[in-house]
Amino acid sequence: MTLFEALRESHDRQRTLLDLLVKTQGDSDGRDELFKRVRAELEHHAGAEERALYVPMMEHDMTQEKARHSVAEHHEIDELIETLEETDYSSPGWVAAARQLQELVTHHLDEEEQEVFQLAGRVFDDATKQSLAETYQEEMRRLAS
Repeated sequence: MTLFEALRESHDRQRTLLDLLVKTQGDSDGRDELFKRVRAELEHHAGAEERALYVPMMEHDMTQEKARHSVAEHHEIDELIETLEETDYSSPGWVAAARQLQELVTHHLDEEEQEVFQLAGRVFDDATKQSLAETYQEEMRRLAS
């Protein structure tokens, strides 16, 4: 498995969880459970992705700017998660912020899959892509424990 295949698995989980999250209603156990799952998936993924993909990309002139842009988007996502944590589940503002999070994350994932992966694929050889996949998966396990 390459790094890009491993990342796409998490991207698919994120899209599914966010789709479910924005369909929840009010201060419910379902919303709470889904939000916690979304938050954990996004946090673990971002931490592991930064270590396995963006730090190595920053070592190459051709990919450095794109890596920095993507890390900045991770911070925007973190800020929206904080907003959601500070907003009551029953507030209409919560749903609006959740939809905004879904939009931002979806934009970020699409940009990674359509631009970042292709760019990184040109600077990493096959062995590096496999090695970085292992780094990513190990970091995901570490963060989840």
